[in-house]
Amino acid sequence: MDGDLLDLRIKRIYDPVDPEDGFRVLIDRLWPRGLSKEKAKIDLWLKEIAPSTELRQWFHHEPERWDEFRQKYLQELDQHPEAVARLHELITSRRITLLFAARDTEHNHALVLRDYLSASGP
Repeated sequence: MDGDLLDLRIKRIYDPVDPEDGFRVLIDRLWPRGLSKEKAKIDLWLKEIAPSTELRQWFHHEPERWDEFRQKYLQELDQHPEAVARLHELITSRRITLLFAARDTEHNHALVLRDYLSASGP
């Protein structure tokens, strides 16, 4: 694996499963509505890396709250070093796809987490 380049992708859990996804990690605290565990085909459900319930409910995917949400979620990530370390460990050995359920593909925690993992390095 190239030292500076993480093989890390993000996609909605509702998008079709692709062999190119590699190791599929669900990063939501709640199970996605209307999706069976069999159809989701996840390899790991890492609930503790998701934003807190309070932060998720406050954000409510309102774009005007995006910048503040990002800052608060980054602070929460700093409080979960074990979960971050687990993802870093996985990333060093294979392609990872972070899966999220939110409809908004431009304002969601998966984007923040991807940037956080890329910046903090394994």
